[in-house]
Amino acid sequence: MYKICPFMWFDDKAEEAANLYVSLFEGAKIVTVNYWGTGTPYEEGSVMSVGFEIDGQPYQAFNGGPAFGFTESLSFFVNVDTQEEVDALWEGLTANGGEPGQSGWLKDPFGVSWQIIPTAIGDLLVDPDVERSGRAMHAMLDMGKIDIAAIRAAADGT
Repeated sequence: MYKICPFMWFDDKAEEAANLYVSLFEGAKIVTVNYWGTGTPYEEGSVMSVGFEIDGQPYQAFNGGPAFGFTESLSFFVNVDTQEEVDALWEGLTANGGEPGQSGWLKDPFGVSWQIIPTAIGDLLVDPDVERSGRAMHAMLDMGKIDIAAIRAAADGT
C-alpha cells in the first residue's frame, strides 16, 4: 500500500515552518528532526529535515538551499467548520511576513500557499439555485480572508 507524503523544499527554514504548522493545527506534532552530518555541503549539525504530522497526514520539510522555491501552483487546501477556525489559521499563517491573498488564499512566511475554506462555502457555491450560488461566488471573489456570514448574506441577497 502506498502512503503519499508531501515533501517541502525550504532554503533553510524547514524546522521553523514545521513548528509553525504544528502550532496551528490541533493534534499536529513533530515526529523526527534529522541533522546534516560531516562531508555534506551544509553546516554539520544544522537541521536537514523535519518530519511532522497534521491530522495523521505525514509531511517532510527539507532544508536544501535556494535551488527551488514554492509557487501557487501547489497549495494546501484546509477545510474548516467555523469562522473562528478561519480567523485563527489566517492570522497564524499570515503573521510574521505571510501574505494575504484573494478568495481564501494566502502565502505563509515561507512562501507556501494555503487555502483556508469553510465547508459551508462549498455548499453555497454549488447551491442548485444558480443565482444564489452566483451571489456567493461574487462575494467570495471580492474577499481575502473568507467571511462566512458575509457570503451567506450575499447568497441570500441581503
